[in-house]
Formats: sequence, structure tokens, C-alpha cells
Amino acid sequence: MSLASPGSLAGPGHSPGLPLTGERTVPGIERENYWFRRHEVAYVHLADHCTDAVVLEAGCGEGYGADLLAHRAELVIGLDYDEVTAGHVARAYPSVRAVRGNLASLPLRDGGIDVVANLQVIEHLWDQEGFLRECRRVLRPGGLLLITTPNRLTFSPGRDTPLNPFHTRELAPSELDGLVRGAGFAVEFLGGVHHGPALRELDALLGGSIIDAQVEVAVSGAPWPAELVTAVASVSAADFEITTDDLDASLDLVVVARA
Repeated sequence: MSLASPGSLAGPGHSPGLPLTGERTVPGIERENYWFRRHEVAYVHLADHCTDAVVLEAGCGEGYGADLLAHRAELVIGLDYDEVTAGHVARAYPSVRAVRGNLASLPLRDGGIDVVANLQVIEHLWDQEGFLRECRRVLRPGGLLLITTPNRLTFSPGRDTPLNPFHTRELAPSELDGLVRGAGFAVEFLGGVHHGPALRELDALLGGSIIDAQVEVAVSGAPWPAELVTAVASVSAADFEITTDDLDASLDLVVVARA
């Protein structure tokens, strides 16, 4: 999720022509920092699974996560459907082999990948079941599937249709577990992202929720209060926790599954 206004990126490490549409999360933008760090913590948590592996990040977006994984992996292929995005990844992150392709039909041979990473992407796909079958096809026997996605129960509470206009179908913990198992994977870990102590303190400081405070400003169009700017800029990946506790209350879901 992104709450920044559409425009062009001008921050460090970004091509000036890469559009900021609100669909992808990107680094280097102060008011995007909460969302960026909330995404980053999953890459940090899952990176060990990519050690010395051939990794496909299916839906790599801006490329910062693929670059992070490339520090552990033998090879990271960053696949994205958008031509401008794939070009940006190739220029900004030479450690990543950028490829343009459709997630509905992965442009890779059978059984050639050790790890497929799909972080904050599956909620954007129309055919989630078909995509998971493609993941299983390109993975070697025993290969790993890494998924993160917003928890429907907390991201779009009380709704069947997503609040985010870029999402097609969000999943609750049990729904994601069933979807992955139904595609022939064995789920080895199902956890959730939660605010750690420092973020819970910021929640209290901002009247209950740093998320709600950001959404309220974005919807109203009002100037950001100084305390909100400071709070958002202070967030780091270490301020989030990934645990198997209280999955229904988690912010994002994290799955590790084996083919």
C-alpha cells in the first residue's frame, strides 16, 4: 500500500522517470517510510531461505527487495510485467537480473528455481490459483515458496471487496493457508506481521493508530502534522515483529511453503 501522491521518484537510487502511482511501495520517500519498512521486514525475515539459491521474485516492483535478497542468493531474477519498472530495476540494481514477464505464465523452464518470492503481490492477481500452479511448475522438487500479503481481516475489515483499488482479492490467514495447500504445497510457516513495542508507543502517541493517522491525512488532503511526519520517519524494519501469535489480528501474513 502507498499513501504518497502520484508523481515521479527523485530520491536516491531511483530513475527520475519511474512513476509513483500509489500501487507500489518504494524507498527514499519520507512519508512512505512506514509502508516501506513494513514491507522490508518481511524480506529481512525471509532472506535466510534464499542463501546460495536461485531465486525468482515474481512481481519485484521497484526492486529494493530483490536487491536485498541478492546479498544472500546465488542469483535473483526480478520479474515484473511493467516495462518501465523492469527497466528501472535493471538500471538501479545490477545485482538483480531484471526480466519483463507475466505472472500468469512465468517465462521460465520447469523445475529450474530454488525459491519463488512473492511479497505483497498475490492480492493484486486475478487468478491466484493459476499463479501458484505456475510457481510450483518452475520450482525444483523441495523448492520454497515465500509469500506475504495483507491480512484481509485487518486491511479491509468487515468487507469482502478490498478497500485498496489495486487489490483484486485479499486473504484471511485460513484462506491463504488453504490456497497454498490447494496448489500442492506443504505449508511450513504461517505467521503475521505485528507492531513491536516502539510502534505500539507511536500508536498511543498518535491517538491509537499510526496507520489511521496516515489514512486520515491522505483522505482529507490536510497537511501532515509535524508529529506524524516525525513518527513515520522514525520507523525501522526492526520495529515490526513476525510471529505465529494472534494471526487474525496481524497486519500482513507471511508464508513459507515447500513444493
